[in-house]
Amino acid sequence: MNPGTPSQQLEPLGQRWDIFCRVIDNYGDVGVCWRLACELGARGATVRLVIDDARALAWMAPQGHPRVQVLPWPDVPDGEPAASPAAVVIEAFGCDPPAPYVHAMATCQPGAPVWINLEYLSAEAYVERSHGLPSPQPQGLTKWFFYPGFTPRTGGLLREDDLPNRQATFDRARWLHEHGIGLQRGERLASLFCYPHPELPTLLQRLATRPTRLLLTPGAAQAAAEFPTPGLQLQKLPWLTQHGYDELLWACDLNFVRGEDSLVRALWAARPFVWQAYPQHDGAHHAKVQALLDGLQPGAGVAALWHWWNGVVTGPPGNPDLPDLETWQRGTQQWRQRLMQQPTLADQLVAFVRGKRSQPTAAPARI
Repeated sequence: MNPGTPSQQLEPLGQRWDIFCRVIDNYGDVGVCWRLACELGARGATVRLVIDDARALAWMAPQGHPRVQVLPWPDVPDGEPAASPAAVVIEAFGCDPPAPYVHAMATCQPGAPVWINLEYLSAEAYVERSHGLPSPQPQGLTKWFFYPGFTPRTGGLLREDDLPNRQATFDRARWLHEHGIGLQRGERLASLFCYPHPELPTLLQRLATRPTRLLLTPGAAQAAAEFPTPGLQLQKLPWLTQHGYDELLWACDLNFVRGEDSLVRALWAARPFVWQAYPQHDGAHHAKVQALLDGLQPGAGVAALWHWWNGVVTGPPGNPDLPDLETWQRGTQQWRQRLMQQPTLADQLVAFVRGKRSQPTAAPARI
């Protein structure tokens, strides 16, 4: 597929897809699965999102989607009949569909569904090696590993077809007025979305080296309000829809983001940003941070800031001021431009599934 071709021009899927999601992080897991469900719906699929905690969708996607149905995770004891499986089954992040459902997959006629394990996003080298590999399962089934990523040898990133137009027509002044944000001349606007962080007071002091208004998303970021800092204006935000969060990133001069979904949105926003990986006690997230920096290549000053914010290095950051935002933004825009040339994750999933369904299917196992 030509990356510039609107996805709506693809042959309609005309299939049902089931996406299974168990929530570990209310925002990232739900956010990724909802975006994917909507993108598949836009391509003609009928989607059932089966999820064990859908509460975040009330503020994240209150408008819903006409082709996406949200269902509670089925609490069905083993051995009871399961609903008819979809043509394509996606388990998000290795969550394992319920056993009765898997049993029903194995007995489908004329053949089993295409079963995909949608993995976490990473820029590490193993993603290219592992993307698209099969994993034989009991009952004669096969699960396929599908890895999102940042290179042509991965599954790509989630991106809506209308995103460039929405961003190009965004009215920053109107957005600021609607949210009651009155910027002073020369004041920098930044957003903060983070996990709990012991260095939060130090970050606030660093931002305050020049007049800054910091917009705090709900959750851990609003703990910053407990640390009044001269030279820094703090403003709490309400829960934002997914489109609303995009607009927040577009409006700001600098964004602090966390996890998977907001990382991708920050990339598409092409504003200077600092990413906080999900912190792990053994420091495994350090490699994820470095791999992303290797692809972004933002310069030594930005890399040092990322390292500090992710605990790769300890102690106070060296330079109390931030790297030059104009230079930083040019680098981010160049990376965004390269990523925009690649097919989206949804388009690659569709192509992958069509390729598997066109292959001869072995007879289903008899249980």
